[in-house]
Amino acid sequence: MVRTNPQSITTEQYRTIRTNINFSMPGPDTQTILFTSAAKEEGKSTTSCNMAIVFAEAGKRVLLVDADMRRPTLHHTFQQANKVGLSNLLLKKGRLQDSVKRSGVVGLDLLLCGQIPPNPAELLSSPALDSLIEEMKEKYDLIIFDSPPLLSVTDSKILANKCDATVLVVNTGRSEKESVTKARDALVTSKAFIMGVVMNNYEISKDTYYYQAYGD
Repeated sequence: MVRTNPQSITTEQYRTIRTNINFSMPGPDTQTILFTSAAKEEGKSTTSCNMAIVFAEAGKRVLLVDADMRRPTLHHTFQQANKVGLSNLLLKKGRLQDSVKRSGVVGLDLLLCGQIPPNPAELLSSPALDSLIEEMKEKYDLIIFDSPPLLSVTDSKILANKCDATVLVVNTGRSEKESVTKARDALVTSKAFIMGVVMNNYEISKDTYYYQAYGD
């Protein structure tokens, strides 16, 4: 992870992605970015965590949200107890300021998944999430959402519609072209702003990530 290897080639690539994201933002008021993938095990959670860290390093007040309420991982990554989090807030059980956790990185807070609910898609499509996002925007410069794979469940499509921008993570060693195309089409259908693609395991050099921005 970036915080344990701040001088590595991989860390520098994440910083390059940060720069490209800054240039690709649809407007100065962009605050919410969704990271997702076509299928599981493509590196979206690792990417979203590391991007949250490098944005915090740049002086942003960042909130990293585990919106994968089916297979959450953020609490494992940061070694936190997953007792309260996003699901609790969407059920109106608790307050944001009492639910966020410190990450150990200056400027970066965490909102874990919380207890896994039986109806994640319904919770994400509720007005409660809209209100929560507005509250987050008042407290943070940037909110990064880690979500489930696009082709598995509908959760990410809902989130993509609600977020200002979406980044698709692709594992070049695993992803099939057809799956990536379907994921892109799903985002378009959701009226998401596709900011770009992060391709990991790209064969330029070891541990290199490549970012491609979409634009006019």
